Amino acid sequence: MLLERERTEIVGVCAELAAAGLLVATAGNVSVRAGDLVAVTPSGVGYALLSPADIGVHKLDGTAVEARFAPTSELPLHLAVYGAHAETAAIVHTHPVAATAVSTLTDELPAIHYYVAMFGGSVRVAPYATYGSDELARNAVAALDGRAGCLLANHGAVTLGSDLRTAVDRGVYLEWLCDVYLRAASAGRPRLLPPTEIAAVAAKLADYGPARPVTGPPRRTSG
Repeated sequence: MLLERERTEIVGVCAELAAAGLLVATAGNVSVRAGDLVAVTPSGVGYALLSPADIGVHKLDGTAVEARFAPTSELPLHLAVYGAHAETAAIVHTHPVAATAVSTLTDELPAIHYYVAMFGGSVRVAPYATYGSDELARNAVAALDGRAGCLLANHGAVTLGSDLRTAVDRGVYLEWLCDVYLRAASAGRPRLLPPTEIAAVAAKLADYGPARPVTGPPRRTSG
């Protein structure tokens, strides 16, 4: 089976995202790029029923290579983003409540918290277009310029990653940010962070990762 590891990984994260409430019924979609091939969720198949063999494999021009079902209607969006972001190897498109609500209220999610730094700054809202359309794909690509995530007006959220785990985690963080924004905005006028602080946090995040061994001489302890 082509891209068996990637297809299995997609099934796992779909179950995870559905359990977290970021995917609803058959809405939303996930893809992973490996070279000139893309593994992507099918259209109309419930996440609880997905198997690795259900995840289709397509070329970057959309041609099916190994697919038992039609691909997600948002395949044009996935392919357009891969074409514009060579560093991207995974895309997660979700329909979570908070992110979708924010997408109806504003043209961007502002710097409500320093977590926006992981997206490259304030998160833009792509203008509305019918789902599955080339217009929606173009709008998403524009909103993602210099960003690792965006909202789709009156629709949902899109997050990118150099691997699927990064794209999924960004989707979770984006939903949290949107929830914070909705709560703060409902109580008053949120205090926002300046661009200089977001840039400083972005620099710190670039060096953030799993714990590394301490180098240098051992520290003395008393006793």
